[in-house]
Amino acid sequence: MLSTPALDTPAPLRTPLYALHLARGGRMVPFAGYELPVQYPTGVLKEHLHTRAAAGLFDVSHMGQIRLRAKSGRLADAAAALERLVPQDIVGLGEGRQRYAQFTSDDGGIRDDLMVTNRGDHLFLVVNAACKAADAAHLESELGAACIIERLEDRALLALQGPKSAGALSGLAPAAAAMRFMEVAMLDLDGVACIVSRSGYTGEDGFEISVPAPQAAGVAEKLLANADVLPIGLGARDSLRLEAGLCLYGHDIDLTTTPVEAALAWSIQKARRSGGARAGGFPGADVIVRQLESGAARRRVGLLAEGRAPVREGAPLYASADAAEAIGRVTSGGFSPSLQRPVAMGYLPSTHASDGTLIFAEVRGQRLAMTVAPMPFIQNTYKR
Repeated sequence: MLSTPALDTPAPLRTPLYALHLARGGRMVPFAGYELPVQYPTGVLKEHLHTRAAAGLFDVSHMGQIRLRAKSGRLADAAAALERLVPQDIVGLGEGRQRYAQFTSDDGGIRDDLMVTNRGDHLFLVVNAACKAADAAHLESELGAACIIERLEDRALLALQGPKSAGALSGLAPAAAAMRFMEVAMLDLDGVACIVSRSGYTGEDGFEISVPAPQAAGVAEKLLANADVLPIGLGARDSLRLEAGLCLYGHDIDLTTTPVEAALAWSIQKARRSGGARAGGFPGADVIVRQLESGAARRRVGLLAEGRAPVREGAPLYASADAAEAIGRVTSGGFSPSLQRPVAMGYLPSTHASDGTLIFAEVRGQRLAMTVAPMPFIQNTYKR
């Protein structure tokens, strides 16, 4: 007899690529309210290494896509409005360019991180799946008087990552080969008009492709027809972004961490800093600008462990092997398939955050030595 789902438990959503995942043997798991493949028969390790050596195709359709348009019709007004919610220079973002940003809180914490693109007459935002409803409500509440906020539920999102991704994509759209890192263009992929950015979240050269939902599976199959491209699941997606030293919202960053503490100060341009053309004016500016000038009391760092035992999220960090009080904790950790050793990210007091500092993580009652190390753990290969 089949069990009846609880009435208050919504069924997981499915992306437009759900049937493709099943057809290719994807092992489906719940993630951020969706059913997504954690791996394919190839396995997480081979999927990871294949992406580093060739090209991997990821279904990231669960992420939110939002169009932000000023009611005046002027892009400059939409950009100025969004700058009221993020610490980044959006007014100075050129047409066809993309920028990494964060929605901040009044305390300087990170509500979500996102990508912002200047599409000429509007801004195109990509936000995290778990935050997309809250982000849209936040935009509507704060900017609704001046802007039209459209959630684009009719689009899928693919990520093609790896050193052979340009070759694979240019087989469908030759113009892709000439694009530079963080450039965005409308490209015709086998008859389908797509918004393509040269970006991604693995540290590799690659592309993110916003596709009309009804054509998404067809575009994915065209890309997978290339022998260099394999479908990749959530497992390898996480180990790839960890090697790249990139934050995962809800783990490495959240409302309790500021952009400066998270080592994301590089993403805040001169125009928004003290003395800049449009300094401050975003939520938490007093905290964040002060930290930009004087430093934060703690910082996100990279960590390398000896031995083979992974140090996972939540592991407490100590200044010595016998210290009584923890001074920090791991926020992401696992075994690096590329380096063949455990790697992690976590927060430490700034006094213990210099590269080469020896600290200790507690795993199942044992203190394991770790060394603070520069990130990314694997050098990125962006096409700048």
